[in-house]
Amino acid sequence: MPNRSTVAGMEKHGTREECPLYFAELYAQSGGKKFGLSFEDFAAIVQEVGGRYLPPQASQAEAAELHRSLRIEDLMLARACARGNESAWECFLSRYRSKLFLAAAAIAKEESAARELADGLYADLFGMRHGERGERVSKLASYTGRGSLEGWLRTVLAQEYINRHRSQRRLVSFDERSHQGEQFQAKSEPVIRVDARLEQAIDEALLETPAEERLLLASWYLDGRTLAEIARMLGVHESTISRRMDKITTSLRKRILRGLRERGMSARAAAEAMQIDVRDLSVDVRGRLAQGKGA
Repeated sequence: MPNRSTVAGMEKHGTREECPLYFAELYAQSGGKKFGLSFEDFAAIVQEVGGRYLPPQASQAEAAELHRSLRIEDLMLARACARGNESAWECFLSRYRSKLFLAAAAIAKEESAARELADGLYADLFGMRHGERGERVSKLASYTGRGSLEGWLRTVLAQEYINRHRSQRRLVSFDERSHQGEQFQAKSEPVIRVDARLEQAIDEALLETPAEERLLLASWYLDGRTLAEIARMLGVHESTISRRMDKITTSLRKRILRGLRERGMSARAAAEAMQIDVRDLSVDVRGRLAQGKGA
């Protein structure tokens, strides 16, 4: 069974002779050739994704399972667009232009705001910005094929809307917020000493939470959105979001409790520690939800 170094070694090569045999089958299925992606380009992209998600002691069978599970056609289309291939962009626009606007309209609820939101995302997807070396920076280069491209686009669109909403709120002056009735009072209660192990366990659990789950947690707990509003943002049914939130919060709690046990707490002490008010924590929960692993 090969270890991680074996799998990593595969990532340094991209010819047909050096890649697994099933790569040729996946390349043919991907449609990458019509968008100007060579077999070597294809292999490099697939192995890059594998490098992100394969466990340290991944076997060739595990690598093959991951590679075959990717939305390979969506992945090649996105990466070809990120590279500026015109044929890929024509295909992308024909498939997703109307869907993105409909998703933006469901989020923003106003046509002008929806068009502004969708147009802003197009600029990020096309790559209007440039990196330090002058290369085009496209958000599509971060799509990994773990899930449909359409679902990923809806998530990115919803996150962009939330970012704009937060930015606008930060621009509102103190006087304006006071006029609107918001109260700014110093916390008068005595400072609660929180066990450092709890903060470490929470910080670790939040960092391990996938990006889409962080978006849902931030929308529900920090932005005060309803399940119906979150469902409209992501284009799914409210019951789907409800089930996902139950699953996410249950998993997060288990990871925090496990982290406390690993740090020497008894099961009873860990359960009691979980009763702390989140406002007494020094952990930057909002920052972690926005910037954690995979952001």
